[in-house]
Amino acid sequence: MMQDNTKNYENGEKQKTWLIVGLGLLGGKYAQVLSGKGYRVTGIDCDAATLRFAQERAYIRAGALPGSEDFTTLVQQADYLVFGLYPTAFLDWIKQYGQLLHPGVLFTDVSGVKRGLVEPIQAMLPAGVEFIASHPMAGRETSGITHSAEVAFAPANFIITPTEKNTPAAIAWCRALAETLGFCRITTLSVAEHDRMIGYVSQLCHAIAVGLMCASDNTDLACYTGDSVRDLTRIARINDKMWAELFLWNKDNLIGEIDMFEAALTQLRTRLAEGDRAGLEEMFRLSTARRAAFDQKEP
Repeated sequence: MMQDNTKNYENGEKQKTWLIVGLGLLGGKYAQVLSGKGYRVTGIDCDAATLRFAQERAYIRAGALPGSEDFTTLVQQADYLVFGLYPTAFLDWIKQYGQLLHPGVLFTDVSGVKRGLVEPIQAMLPAGVEFIASHPMAGRETSGITHSAEVAFAPANFIITPTEKNTPAAIAWCRALAETLGFCRITTLSVAEHDRMIGYVSQLCHAIAVGLMCASDNTDLACYTGDSVRDLTRIARINDKMWAELFLWNKDNLIGEIDMFEAALTQLRTRLAEGDRAGLEEMFRLSTARRAAFDQKEP
């Protein structure tokens, strides 16, 4: 299936025009990979320096700022779009410019939350335009197009989140895109399932890393720390604006996950306070077994 879908892209899709809206870390990586494989890629970004960077490195063939003379032309010429915008900005963009999209256009996104985003956007679209949402699980603690070359799609997961408004053709298109980009494991979840899952595997992890760094103001930490702190707090170097928005959009799921984690930490604290060695060892064995099971499923 992967080979057939990729061949379809190679044989026909390179004549189509791809527009990346928001050339940040992931949008920039999409542009880099697609252009590197011979696709016709253009870009829109609110930062002129980002557009220059993308054009100088041949990530895009043409670029435009919102509201500029070339902006409408690039949008109207696009056959496929990828939105690398924060959820609020994505909604605002569709409200303002969605009517410029022509019938037959397919587009997807990279957003880390889906509820409150996917269905409102689908409801606003002109006839014949289809949005199939997806989430590349390939972000990093860095941000911006200047770091996009650091992103690795091959070991990462890709999640497609269709609704009843999506056609089989659009879902297949999104899967083929993921294969073309190099993702090794592609799965499908509902919008609600996605946000519940992301609350644990991504947002809770970031919340813990932030909590660890905010819990102690130790400026000499780097002088004597080991790998434990480095591994646990790598993602604490965080894009404040993006992650504040993602947390708030999914706050019910994230609060539930924080409560679950707090209960587990409280259980560990209780066993420690009571000198319960057997209880601590039981938790450690469970942790080790679950991590081993996770490692076996990793590609």
